[in-house]
Amino acid sequence: MDSREYEFEGATPEVHGYAHVSREATLVGDVTVEANANVWPGAVLRGDVGPVRVGRQSAVGDNATLHASEVGSKVMVGHGALLNDSTVADGALVGFNSTVSEATIGAGSIVAMGTVVPPGYEVPPESFVRGMPASVTPLEETKIDPDAVFEAFSSGDYANLAQRHDDLF
Repeated sequence: MDSREYEFEGATPEVHGYAHVSREATLVGDVTVEANANVWPGAVLRGDVGPVRVGRQSAVGDNATLHASEVGSKVMVGHGALLNDSTVADGALVGFNSTVSEATIGAGSIVAMGTVVPPGYEVPPESFVRGMPASVTPLEETKIDPDAVFEAFSSGDYANLAQRHDDLF
């Protein structure tokens, strides 16, 4: 069974044949999900006022909402995250229940759980972002091992997990 996909003003979601989109996810309008990406139950991708793009090997967690936003390749969007009119560059991680609104997250950056990234923010590549409102620290100045974080939340691992969840997709 397919996800709930809806046409909006002539735009229809496009899901690559090797992507995994839960039948419990909702895609509306100008939405593209690229190869080996996965979109989990309860996620809403709404491309009604602007396109939504999910890049290759990216994962959109349960109950995340993407509205008019672009997600690069190998990006993790955590459970319950909200992206509104934002761009998340390749290899970044947006933590559980974070809000990113009208902002840009640089490549390889980590947005901590529950962070609020306000409009106009431009997070540089390889940064650690946390707080309400967000504050930015270069990853090299933290004790965080980005390789360990990305290994723990690897979009590749999610792709493998999606393949094992045939009943959801």
